[in-house]
Amino acid sequence: MPSPLLKVINFCSAPTMYGKSGPRDPEAVVHQMLDRAARDGQGERPDPDSEIMRDFAFLVEQFAAAESLSPIGWASVRTDLQNRLTNWVRVQRLHAEHPELAAEDVSDPVVVVGLPRTATTLVHNLLAAADGHRGTKLWELLHPELPLPEAESERIINGVERGQKVIRLLIPEMVDIHPQAARKADETAFLFFHGPQHQARALMPEYKAWENERDASGDYTYLKQVLQVLQHGRPRRRWVLKNPIHLAHLPELLKEFPKATIVWMHREPATVMGSICSLVETSHRLHLRSVDPDAIGRMCLEMLQRLVGRGRDARTQIAPGRLVDVPYDWLTATPHTSVPELYKLIGAKWTDRDAAGLDAILARPSRARKHDYAARRYGLDEIEIDQAFDNYGSIALATAPRRN
Repeated sequence: MPSPLLKVINFCSAPTMYGKSGPRDPEAVVHQMLDRAARDGQGERPDPDSEIMRDFAFLVEQFAAAESLSPIGWASVRTDLQNRLTNWVRVQRLHAEHPELAAEDVSDPVVVVGLPRTATTLVHNLLAAADGHRGTKLWELLHPELPLPEAESERIINGVERGQKVIRLLIPEMVDIHPQAARKADETAFLFFHGPQHQARALMPEYKAWENERDASGDYTYLKQVLQVLQHGRPRRRWVLKNPIHLAHLPELLKEFPKATIVWMHREPATVMGSICSLVETSHRLHLRSVDPDAIGRMCLEMLQRLVGRGRDARTQIAPGRLVDVPYDWLTATPHTSVPELYKLIGAKWTDRDAAGLDAILARPSRARKHDYAARRYGLDEIEIDQAFDNYGSIALATAPRRN
């Protein structure tokens, strides 16, 4: 459960919901955010009439109108969206000032996809540790920049760690659900303005319908720009990326990264649905004054059904050899033999250093997984879940990985 401190802070912060920076005037809030992004990103103020900024304003409006949003929830949303906007301004400025960035070759990443709770984080960490590979570290995602003096990098890293400490203070179970650290690889979802991940803060039906139909091509153009910034002036390594949302946009991803290798983690949906819903419920308790477990269940089932459905539709168009299917049980049952085989499948070299470091990456805190709940807590049952995903569960039961 959330810390009692959360209620106290929400009570004391209630007046902020009615001020100039509160959700009652989202248009004014957007203009404040544009001003700050231009200042902190040291770039031009984004044009509020451009399509990308109109879409950004729509997201802010949707959050502002979200039912039961708490003062801390609104502050969290504002801070996160402000950071995404500032990063976008900075990256556009850097590309304008350094046209040579466009020549950075980032066309061949390894991209880990799959439903949440299917060992995507584990595989991301394992593959990012391979010789000649690197992941997108949390602090880099929250502040993409060309190489900085060490003192400046440490200042940014310390700021990210302070933010993580606040989250752990307000809602301690986040340590069990999704432990994060500034210097560790994390999801590229932190970069994008839009995506279904926002439903983990508040259920926004109108935004969900809009987001399901939008053209996500610009997201992957921007992701490419960010990787070019993070690669410039540093040793050339193969990027290892992770984001469950990529499943819904594989054609857009492969257009920008034509040499990418997609590693799709598979696990029976019924075995993970309760855990996914629990993650969302925990986030809702941080952002909302009240939560609805049944509504969370409906949203999670629909969202994940869509991710898998779009991914399965897209895979038929992926060039041969670009997709590796990895069953969860195969990977986790005998990792000391399966992980070296996975390296081989993606074209990475398994070394003595990798073997020596494997146990440290595999190790999990003893308190992990305390947050797991049965799907029935969220109004779902195993039969309904299996039917929603058609015969997808049979793929997860494969006994060995396959490169397609």
